[in-house]
Amino acid sequence: MNYIDQNPLLFCRPLRLVSACVSVLEKGLCEIAAMSVQVVAAKMAEVELKDIPSKELAPGLVKNEPNVAVAAPSGEPSLSPTPSPNPAAKMPQASAMKRTDPQQNGGETFIGRDGAVAEAPRMKKIQFADQKQEFNKRPSKIGRRSLSRSISQSSTDSYSSAASYTDSSDDETSPRDKQQKNSKGSSDFCIKNIKQADFGRREIEIAEQEMPALMALRKRAQGEKPLAGAKVVGCTHITAQTAVLMETLSALGAQCRWAACNIYSTQNEVAAALAEGGFSVFAWKGESEDDFWWCIDRCVNVEGWQPNMILDDGGDLTHWIYKKYPNMFKKIKGIVEESVTGVHRLYQLSKAGKLCVPAMNVNDSVTKQKFDNLYCCRESILDGLKRTTDVMFGGKQVVVCGYGEVGKGCCAALKAMGSIVYVTEIDPICALQACMDGFRLVKLSEVIRQVDIVITCTGNKNVVVREYLDRMKNGCIVCNMGHSNTEIDVASLRTPELTWERVRSQVDHVIWPDGKRIVLLAEVRHPLILSSVTTLTLLSPQALALIELYNAPEGRYKQDVYLLPKKMDEYVASLHLPTFDAHLTELTEEQAKYLGLNKNGPFKPNYYR
Repeated sequence: MNYIDQNPLLFCRPLRLVSACVSVLEKGLCEIAAMSVQVVAAKMAEVELKDIPSKELAPGLVKNEPNVAVAAPSGEPSLSPTPSPNPAAKMPQASAMKRTDPQQNGGETFIGRDGAVAEAPRMKKIQFADQKQEFNKRPSKIGRRSLSRSISQSSTDSYSSAASYTDSSDDETSPRDKQQKNSKGSSDFCIKNIKQADFGRREIEIAEQEMPALMALRKRAQGEKPLAGAKVVGCTHITAQTAVLMETLSALGAQCRWAACNIYSTQNEVAAALAEGGFSVFAWKGESEDDFWWCIDRCVNVEGWQPNMILDDGGDLTHWIYKKYPNMFKKIKGIVEESVTGVHRLYQLSKAGKLCVPAMNVNDSVTKQKFDNLYCCRESILDGLKRTTDVMFGGKQVVVCGYGEVGKGCCAALKAMGSIVYVTEIDPICALQACMDGFRLVKLSEVIRQVDIVITCTGNKNVVVREYLDRMKNGCIVCNMGHSNTEIDVASLRTPELTWERVRSQVDHVIWPDGKRIVLLAEVRHPLILSSVTTLTLLSPQALALIELYNAPEGRYKQDVYLLPKKMDEYVASLHLPTFDAHLTELTEEQAKYLGLNKNGPFKPNYYR
């Protein structure tokens, strides 16, 4: 026999006590519930009767101010009853109870104290005048279109710092057809809406906090004005971070005129803030191809002003000047280029002997390669896909074309989110890196039928051709992380048998005759707006390259393409370290001599990447 069997009373007493407590609790809860029902019934009667005049009540009922209607004694005038000393008299049993008769389509009756049943007058529903007018109005054609657009955009647009504040604007007028002036009376700009300047200014102030290198450079060099006399024409993404760069160049003495290198990436509110600040900006989100080249031409072709420095992203600005205004190169001191595509164009010009001025390749600087291409894309690929498609990454099969720095960042992020990642690559060294990092190296033709997402980041052309697009599965997402739209053959999709359907801003469905559809992001232009992480270090090398080329003595740089000096690369990195509360270790004289280095750097050879 166990201990419980030997001592039954020891365990029965607590059980009986618990049982008694439960019974008391249940009884109390039931009473509380009953009282709650009664109170609710009384309140309902109050709500239904409080607006009914006394004369409209059925005979035998009086209005019991201020709460309920009660039955009056037969033959007596309608007076408020004398309060009863019994508290129960205040309960709903003493009041006229409402009853709904389902056989009379919701007709209501009241029961008096004597049990008599009286039918209450039907009450009219109250409808406010403005409500009646609002819902009875038939919207005009324009009104319906505006309402539809506002609803669809408010449900699909992403209101992040990277998204334009003006996405939901109803103003469909082209900025080229507007006459706008800033508060100083200047109209030398073309943007979406100058009235959004205050909002853009707040965006820029936030970006300044995330760009310590440029802010430190501005503080240290603005007294010396190393760019005094420089006339910089730029063609880059116009975001809050680019605005910090432009204002830094201005603080260092430069005059700037700017256009966008991408028709989708401009933050309209930031462009407005720059225009209000006196910058000549020609850009807005959603430009057409014709608008794109018109804006570049407005930057370059202006009476009484000629650029002497070029800051380019993709080479479009350099190409336009070379094609339309070649004589301008006689006064241009140098070109700073930061993209793979633009650098390729410069090397082609140099090889053909057509490069007229020195050019600085910022794209291959270490800070640009690691921060913009690797670390930034590791974050922006997820942000861009989530913002445009709301897709879940776990378990999705993704193929990333190219395993350079951009590809490495994309693959790392997608793998961390649980995606199954494949890699295509032409370079054996990058291919080996992909294998060592745990990714399966494939040909695109081997996996194109099964993958859920296709991402290109090669800088090449015709990576994804129509044949591959035809073989993709239904719902496959296609996007490009490179600079231009040459990697995916979008032109082949502009055929009569395929239907294009705009789903939301920068998202299109391309539908095949059998119903299959693919999701195309930003028509495979660069769909991911640059974030503060992207430009954390990228814009600092650009500023330093401009200063170097502008102030270089004649003869230091010839008509060729140069890498950013390693000393400048290291200087850019050092400007960011205080942000992370990082502390560098310094070499002793003996250690520097042993390594054959200057103790202050540079610490790596120029070929180090």
